[in-house]
Amino acid sequence: MTDALKNDRFLRALRREPTDTTPIWVMRQAGRYLPEYRATRARAGSFMALAQNPELACEVTLQPLERFELDAAILFSDILTIPDAMGLGLSFATGEGPQFAHPVRSKADIDKLGVPDMASELRYVMDAVSLIRRELHGRVPLIGFSGSPWTLACYMVEGEGSRDFARLKGMCWNEPQLAHKLLDTLAQSVAAYLSAQAAAGAQALMIFDTWGGLLGPAPFREFSLRYMAQVVDALKADASARDLPIILFSKGAGHHLSTMADTGCTALGVDWTIDLADARQAVASKVALQGNLDPSVLRSNPETIRREARAVLDSYGNHPGHVFNLGHGITPEVDPEHVKVLVDEVHAYGKVLRNA
Repeated sequence: MTDALKNDRFLRALRREPTDTTPIWVMRQAGRYLPEYRATRARAGSFMALAQNPELACEVTLQPLERFELDAAILFSDILTIPDAMGLGLSFATGEGPQFAHPVRSKADIDKLGVPDMASELRYVMDAVSLIRRELHGRVPLIGFSGSPWTLACYMVEGEGSRDFARLKGMCWNEPQLAHKLLDTLAQSVAAYLSAQAAAGAQALMIFDTWGGLLGPAPFREFSLRYMAQVVDALKADASARDLPIILFSKGAGHHLSTMADTGCTALGVDWTIDLADARQAVASKVALQGNLDPSVLRSNPETIRREARAVLDSYGNHPGHVFNLGHGITPEVDPEHVKVLVDEVHAYGKVLRNA
């Protein structure tokens, strides 16, 4: 696709090039806090029916761009599409989060797993990417994404959400070879999935390592970071993906930023538990940074939102390579007007910083 980008701030910031102001997008920007999203989901009948319908996935991806001057769109999908395509039977119980009918807990379970066929089993995702890219008409770049191998394995072994995902951690201690086999299969799958999204039209790729922060330092390097690095290497060797920026986001793993930057990724997402000035020092200009407002700030009053946004921007300073975002996903009870306050303040104060 050769559509010229009308707004390339996001991509320029990822390349650590100068921008006229700080770009912003918001994790889960297409979601339950928007009444129009809730209406589309009700029309679809269920979350999975929404996610697996390319036209509806496109519709909700574009909804936040109609309200806010965001600098990027992100594919509407779910991080658990890969294990669902592996035959684990994904469903979403009302108020209970994801559940798998067939969790993987034995060698026999893991031996049966293979890399899904992107052209058939996950075609609905690629069709959504292609459609969204066309419908954007170069307005802003489109981000494709996947869960990290570790985070996918957490749900696949547990069978549902958990506070500690103790089953997978137990496998890592008691049967490390088995855990590594599962994670290697998932790393191959994630790389193939992101490469297919790149071929379908994604212009940046993001890996969500939502549960990496559950691991201690050595296990994080062995069971999470190792496999994210494997994915990055595979993407850099792929013709469709090699030139696209890659963002790694590992929640709760701020003390690993330096080693994460060594994977060859383009940018690191940062949660709100680390100051951006410290994060910038840790990565030593090797990568761009994305973040890192506490999502709960959006539940406060507009002046507090503006003040906290400025504090995040000040902590990064007038340096290239910053994409403003939340430190995790936006929560359903947030007033959409508060998101507009945030987006407008980031753009306005970002310009002030550039001219300081």
